[in-house]
This record gives sequence, C-alpha cells and structure tokens, in this order.
Amino acid sequence: MQTETRSLSDKLWLVLKGLAMGAANKVPGVSGGVVAYVAGFYEEFIYSLQKVNGKALRLLFGGRFRSFWQYINGRFLGLLILGMLISYFSVSLLLDLAIRNYPLLVWSAFFGMIIGSIYYIGKDFEEWTNRNIVMLISGVVFGVAISLMEPAQENDNLLFVFICGIIGVSGMTLPGLSGSFILILLGNYVLLLVDSVNALFVTITKTFSGDFSFIDDPMHMRLLTVLAVFALGSLTGLVTISHFLTFLLKKFKWATNAAILGFIIGSLGVVWPWKTEVFERDLSGEIALDINGTPILDNYDRYLPTAFNIENVLAIFFILAGIFMIVALGKYGERTRQGK
Repeated sequence: MQTETRSLSDKLWLVLKGLAMGAANKVPGVSGGVVAYVAGFYEEFIYSLQKVNGKALRLLFGGRFRSFWQYINGRFLGLLILGMLISYFSVSLLLDLAIRNYPLLVWSAFFGMIIGSIYYIGKDFEEWTNRNIVMLISGVVFGVAISLMEPAQENDNLLFVFICGIIGVSGMTLPGLSGSFILILLGNYVLLLVDSVNALFVTITKTFSGDFSFIDDPMHMRLLTVLAVFALGSLTGLVTISHFLTFLLKKFKWATNAAILGFIIGSLGVVWPWKTEVFERDLSGEIALDINGTPILDNYDRYLPTAFNIENVLAIFFILAGIFMIVALGKYGERTRQGK
C-alpha cells in the first residue's frame, strides 16, 4: 500500500480521482470502483478502509489523533473523500443535466468506459483456471440478473435507509456493481441521491444566508434525517465490505479479480446507450413525480440502433472516446504504481 509523502500534484490528482469516483457512483449502471481499479489505487483504497477498525477507534478516542490519521492512511482517504463530496455538488449535478439533455451521448461514453475497463482489467489476467472461469461466468450472470430485476417502491423507513446505505456504497468497493442502480432497484434512488442531497444543498445555502426557516419544515428535516442515516449506513458498508474484500484479495486474488471482471461485463446491459427511460406510474396511470416535480425513473427499455444518422455516428464516437479515456487512465495508473 502506498503511504509515502505525496507531492502537490499527487494530492490534486487524488481529489480529481475522488471527483470521478463520486460522479460515477451517482450514475445508474456505472461503478466508482471501476475508476479506482483502472486508475491504479483500488487496493490502496480497500486496504486503507479496512484500517478503520478497533485499533483505529482506540487511537481516536484516546486522543492520539496524529497516530490515528497515519494508521488509517488518512491523507489518502481524506483527499479522495473531499473529491467525492465536491463531486456531489458539482460534477454530479452537471452529469444529471447532461443525461437529461444528451442521454444517448452520455450513455455511449459510459458504455465505452466500461468496455475500456474490461479490456484493461482482462489484458493482464494471469490465471485462467477452471475455478476462475467459473467465477467470471458467475459474475457475468449476477451482473445481468441485477440489470433485469424490477425496482421496488420508495421506502423512507430509517432502518431500510440504513441498509440502503450499506448496499448502495457497494459501487465504491466492488467494481462493476453500480450502487446507484442498486438503489433504483431498492426504490430509493430519488429519495437518497436526489431529494435528500438537494435538501442538504438548500440547507447549506440558506444557512450561509442566515435563513433558518427550513427548521420548521417537517418534510425538509425528514429528508436531512434520511440523508444522515444513509450516510451512516454508507460508512458502515465501506468499512465492513472493505474488510471482507481485503480478505478475498489476500487469499483469493485472481478468483476475486475474475468475479470483478464478470461484474463489469454483466453491467454492460445497464449502460447500453440505445434505450428509453421507463418512469414509475401512480395508481391512476399517470407518471409519478418526486417532491421537485421530477419523473421517478423506474427502469429502461433497450433497443438496437437501426438508422445511420449523425446522432448514432456521434454515439459511436463517444463510445470510442470512452474506451480511449479508460485506457489512458490505466496507463497513467501503471506509471503511478511504478513510481514514475
């Protein structure tokens, strides 16, 4: 695990990687873990998270803050998390606008990025044993099965929200498994990644302007409570899943990598560019809206392109651009690991 002193450029790159991970985690079908894997800091990320354990808590509550920070590789985690937080109020919002206005091109870029990730991870795979092939196929089947599941209804029960946090954060620790798409299947994507985040943004802006009227709004305060419980669940999930993954990576490295590669291949169906959105409908048959009047996404209907037009040509270009972006990111990650 890389814990040596980092230059200013390394720190800026870590924040940018956090931005990329945060943006990827918010897009259904895309996994922030893929960014970490291809960029070359996945294992350091997982090993740093698993350092949040009993010893770390004893250092923290014992007032040994410097030792605690060093023990958990805090500079690395802190810069990544900073990038993710910035992403949720910047890059993620831009991505939301881009998906609404240019869905085919955005999904094409993501599709290309997934293909690039499959190539990059698969090209150096060294142990194609029968067990690892079974793990690869199992990962593909699991990824495809998830993409075909029907979403549940929204549920703001705090225990369920806590569980959503644990499951939803999987996209950061399991490359190929999209946490945001899992939240769609659980019925809580809009509640947790749109409404609650918007409520926090409104809270921050109003607080800085000296307006505390939101305190008297029970719906607003409920959303803040939901977001806090979701964040707690996410933190719990990060720590617990990272411990499990650390064990797997140490004991069954190639089998784990094969399953991860399978997850990523299986996720291609979720990010297929040529698709139409299917929205949730209420009992009267009308499209259901969230508290902001935005249609609630249910799932996608996919189709094959049949026309040779400028839009489809651009889509193919964006697929190629996505592949190139990931391959270039992978090359940068290799240089980083080699200390160049």
